[in-house]
Amino acid sequence: MKRLTFGLTLVRHFSSSSSGQAVDLPLSDKGLHQAKAAGHYLKDVKFSNVFVSDLLRAQQTAEAIMKLNSSCSGLQMASEPLLKERSFGSVEGRRMLDVREMAKAAGQSMLDFTPPNGETPEQVKERVKEFLEKMLQVIGAEHWEDRGEDEPSSFSPTKASPMEGRADDGVRGFPVHALTVTHGVYMCLAVHYFVEEIHCTLPPGYDKAHVFSLSPNTGLCRFILTIRKEDDGFKLSGMRCVFLHRGDHLQQLNEQKI
Repeated sequence: MKRLTFGLTLVRHFSSSSSGQAVDLPLSDKGLHQAKAAGHYLKDVKFSNVFVSDLLRAQQTAEAIMKLNSSCSGLQMASEPLLKERSFGSVEGRRMLDVREMAKAAGQSMLDFTPPNGETPEQVKERVKEFLEKMLQVIGAEHWEDRGEDEPSSFSPTKASPMEGRADDGVRGFPVHALTVTHGVYMCLAVHYFVEEIHCTLPPGYDKAHVFSLSPNTGLCRFILTIRKEDDGFKLSGMRCVFLHRGDHLQQLNEQKI
């Protein structure tokens, strides 16, 4: 049976003081600076596809990364509404601090708290599921003929690669690798979905608090996915995590001016 293995790197845009989808603000000067730092960090990582939330702050983050990456020079950014931030309903546009206080008053975490007319965590996970399915079909259609390989009997989609603290950990030499820029709460719920429902394997030593935490501004999560081709399209056959919530570029930003 053939299979295609590829990388998926999720990037959180620079944080916003406002919540949700309704206030589509551009990045601040600080946000653009951090997006540029992420671009410098990823500049030698090869990408074959770029998927981005249709909100401006995510698109500007993706543009900053693509501008510094030679493998992205001929790529088109695919704007994807399924990647947009969670809707906070009646408190859209309010300060995130205010929403946290409302959640605390209700005795809930930010992830569990659903304001009136807002999206529930399960509704966001449904969007994650829809995006994953859509991405698998796009990746399969574009790359299967050139990159699909016979699966050896010893192949294991959960076998880990050595970690060296490099920007291309896990995807070195991978010709197919999707850059995906999205939002903090969405990304956190995506990790929940991958781990709890798809049963994505995690690197050793990761505790639950870290796994299900919010990524830092322009934080990175990376996964390796394997798909197979069936009569009705491409199906996921394995998924593992390389790392979660990496922010090495932010430390570098503090050490030197980029």
